Amino acid sequence: MTNDRQNRESAEALAIQALGFVAADPELLPRFLAISGIDAGAIRQAAREPGFLAGVLQFIVAHEPTLMRFSEDSGIPPQQVSAALRALPFGGDDHDRSV
Repeated sequence: MTNDRQNRESAEALAIQALGFVAADPELLPRFLAISGIDAGAIRQAAREPGFLAGVLQFIVAHEPTLMRFSEDSGIPPQQVSAALRALPFGGDDHDRSV
């Protein structure tokens, strides 16, 4: 269990870093807001919702040029971004582990 928690915390930290990357980019931010349907003023509130951080990583992973730019900028390999997505709630193949 501890390892799952550490993986999730690491994934959350990576997703927060990815959100900063998106928010700092004048082309990515409007695209992210349009796709997610979130108003720019509501990002802080939305960030508290389950699945938001997974949504940020889904946005990054879904567009290979964006993923590659994020990886280059952050020094985080693309495979690690994908693994982080799977470690988050609503992010991958772990929707119902308890079932």
